[in-house]
Amino acid sequence: MYRKKRIEKKYIILISVVIIGILLGLITNIVRTNRTLSPVEKSIKDTVLLGNKVLYAPIKFVKDKIKTYQDKQNLYKKYQALEKKVKETDLINAERLELKKELNTMKKTLELNQTLGESNYLNATVVNRNLGYWYNTITIDKGSNNGVKPDMAVVVSEGLIGKVTKTTNFNSTVKLLTSDDINNKISVKIQIGDQYVYGLLSGFNQKKKTFTIEGISSNMKIPKDSLVTTTGMGDIFPSGIVIGKVKKVRTDNFDLAKTVDVVGSADFDDLTYVTVLKRKGA
Repeated sequence: MYRKKRIEKKYIILISVVIIGILLGLITNIVRTNRTLSPVEKSIKDTVLLGNKVLYAPIKFVKDKIKTYQDKQNLYKKYQALEKKVKETDLINAERLELKKELNTMKKTLELNQTLGESNYLNATVVNRNLGYWYNTITIDKGSNNGVKPDMAVVVSEGLIGKVTKTTNFNSTVKLLTSDDINNKISVKIQIGDQYVYGLLSGFNQKKKTFTIEGISSNMKIPKDSLVTTTGMGDIFPSGIVIGKVKKVRTDNFDLAKTVDVVGSADFDDLTYVTVLKRKGA
């Protein structure tokens, strides 16, 4: 019984091989010859080509999808690389601008040093500033070991910013002109041509970003943008240090007392490098 089944299986395989061989022969003959095809051969050829097209269509679809996905992946990688380069460029530009800003500040400081004279100044760097008292004080990296003493004037290239109030061996506290201390009054003069009008710098308006000059007794007309400088009175601030320019002049109802609003020359929101004016013999 088993032998009979085995013989039948061999016949089935043999018949299948013969049929496949015949089909392959027909297909080869159809494809490789230029003779006129019979209706049966045309049908077989059309059927085979259609079968190939139907069988290859899913493969082509999957292949196209894989290629599209790979292209998208490559495009995304290129986008990530470009985005990284853009970020790096932004960082480089930020560093460049910061270095340029520091360089300009140093240049202005050098110009100021040449004006003041070598024996009268001491350059310093701001090392601390309290956010809660932003317009009151700053701390610089020079102290008594460097010859700094209380009441010495502190300036930047644009003008006066304050005076030293406390010192340690290596640091000093500087009270700014913008401080809300009511006792922080400075004698100033307003230049009008070859003449001066004198008054007291008595306060700073944080909202308007302007100083206030009071105590002006002169009836002279004070033009806008007139230069305001120190008088040298009081033995603290040397004469002629720039404070700012006149923005507006106000008078009382009787047109007697005048109050002047002044825009400061120095940028008190951006203090990095400062110069301490040392008195002669200090």
